[in-house]
Amino acid sequence: MNTSPQESSASAHQVKVRAPELVGRRWMNSGGKELSLADLRGKVILLDFWTFCCINCLHVLDELRPLEEKYSKELVIIGVHSPKFEFERTVEAVDQAVERYQVEHLVLDDPDLVTWQAYTARAWPTLAVIDPEGYLVATLSGEGHGAGLGEIIEGLIEEHTVKGTLHSGDGPYVPPPAPETELFYPGKLTELPSGNLLVADSGHHSLVEYDSSGQTIIRRIGTGERGADDGDFTQASFSEPGGIAVLPDDVATKAGYHLVLADTVNHTLRGINLETEAVTTIAGTGAQHMVGAIDNVVGAHGELGRYDGPGLDVKLSSPWDVLFVPSTAEVVVAMAGNHTIWSFNPETGSIRLLSGTMNEGLADGDAENAWFAQTSGLDLSSDGDVFIADSETSAIRRLDPSTGAVSTLIGEGLFDFGFRDGPAAEARLQHPLGVRSLPDGSIAIADTYNGAIRRYDFTTNEVSTLARGLREPSDIFVLEPAAPGETADPGEAADPSAVGVDAANVSEAELLIVESAAHALTRVKLPKDAQRVDEGALTSKRPSTEIASGPVAVSVSFTVPAGQKLDERWGDPTYLQVSSTPPELIVTGSGSAEGLSRDIVINPELESGVLHVTARAAACDGEPGGEIPLHAACHLYQQDWGIPVDLVADAPAELTLDLRGA
Repeated sequence: MNTSPQESSASAHQVKVRAPELVGRRWMNSGGKELSLADLRGKVILLDFWTFCCINCLHVLDELRPLEEKYSKELVIIGVHSPKFEFERTVEAVDQAVERYQVEHLVLDDPDLVTWQAYTARAWPTLAVIDPEGYLVATLSGEGHGAGLGEIIEGLIEEHTVKGTLHSGDGPYVPPPAPETELFYPGKLTELPSGNLLVADSGHHSLVEYDSSGQTIIRRIGTGERGADDGDFTQASFSEPGGIAVLPDDVATKAGYHLVLADTVNHTLRGINLETEAVTTIAGTGAQHMVGAIDNVVGAHGELGRYDGPGLDVKLSSPWDVLFVPSTAEVVVAMAGNHTIWSFNPETGSIRLLSGTMNEGLADGDAENAWFAQTSGLDLSSDGDVFIADSETSAIRRLDPSTGAVSTLIGEGLFDFGFRDGPAAEARLQHPLGVRSLPDGSIAIADTYNGAIRRYDFTTNEVSTLARGLREPSDIFVLEPAAPGETADPGEAADPSAVGVDAANVSEAELLIVESAAHALTRVKLPKDAQRVDEGALTSKRPSTEIASGPVAVSVSFTVPAGQKLDERWGDPTYLQVSSTPPELIVTGSGSAEGLSRDIVINPELESGVLHVTARAAACDGEPGGEIPLHAACHLYQQDWGIPVDLVADAPAELTLDLRGA
């Protein structure tokens, strides 16, 4: 998901430009030292503009790890944290994100986007390279630039070694002390056939089996070290594991395993046999599918194909949660990394793209037209549909697992969030990661960035609040009422009186919350009368682009990589889709068509909005002017932009974007 434009572009600056100074609230991972560019002179500097809600930014963190290791003496990486959501501005939240994702480089906390604007960043993530003399030499946006960055860094090391301006040696990174907790940023949990609970201990790269109360550890699955090894429970390794689906006995017998695990950062699904204590990889190659790669693509003009084939033959992208659906006998997969929903058949080992286009946003409709944004939580409704926590749109969606059609219950779009109860159309959430059906037919929502458990009631179409004051709740489990005299307290339970609920009105029903940032499982009693909160509806604010109202020319330039040529064998290999929030921002010209230019008309009665632009281009290996070889490798390049615009009378009547194949 990305929460904003994802330009896969690189630009080399022909005229030397001094890199702007790095300004923010504080430095992290520096041992308490304040730093400046002058302090880093002699090093190659790589700035990574990120925000921790953004799945694409998390992908980049993993792409940078090999560079950190290979060039540890010459390269200084600085993560410039530039928040989207209000919660991401808080000191505690940034501290937790750096710890949770094991960021092993300097971080500049930039809550007011001062450095972001100085480097004219327009997308999460954006990367900038500074040479040892302090000049900005390259900028790139989006993910998948590991190889290109390696080439740039190698070139700068060679150049400045010759010039004598490179200083090799230890950098200013100071690792923080590692916390010692039983769980470390746990993500999801499920109930096993035995009645025990299994928790994805994401930060410890392992699974933990507890007794039914969630208090006593029975066993741990995995080495606890980041890895992707299959084997028995003591040998297997994971990388930030997520959701866990339990298979029915008959399906498990045919599949050869009892559980399906979303091994998020390994981009795989893993099968877990509880009897033989074996872990196997059942889907995914281990490489990340990149939007714009050819792996899941068919069609002459680069349309995204509906992949349906062997699970081990396809690249996946950050599967976050999984859910077994009895009506289809398949496991639905929330594929957060490319904003889609997939379906895996454990009996045949095949997997298919069930719903979504890989465009990021909120759009309802059939499977081929629905848009999602970082799908992160799943649960089954009483009638067999699937509820989805669509985190980046702060939305709850409903999916028909037989057709892939989707509708929205709560939520407005990529940049709309808040903390507001009331009618569903007016209610606001903030980056929810979990959803769970309640016994009365309503649903509970892990409203992660609001630190709350929310409830949606279908009978009244209203949203209310069940509990507050939690630290990044990420999943919910409904506990059976405790027997008389029985007590169980796996974690510091939220006090109903502290959230405005009279303790006398607390029912016997309880929820067990994965309170991720508290590294704990926490019991919360369900109040008979939920509270109603209204702290407002918010919209993410980013620097806007000024354009004129009336006719506007939208154009996207595409640079074909060296050794490739446009694939024109079946017509125009380019495609442009333009839409807006609100929809009435564009009077005429919205929609999809071939080509990379479009004339639109902007509504003069509005003052601002967001333009959503998606561009694609297909190219194949071959020399310009020559024929494309019969078995040439072909490539689809795609970019999504979400551009806030202010309508100004004397502003330019054109919008130019750049799609690069670099």
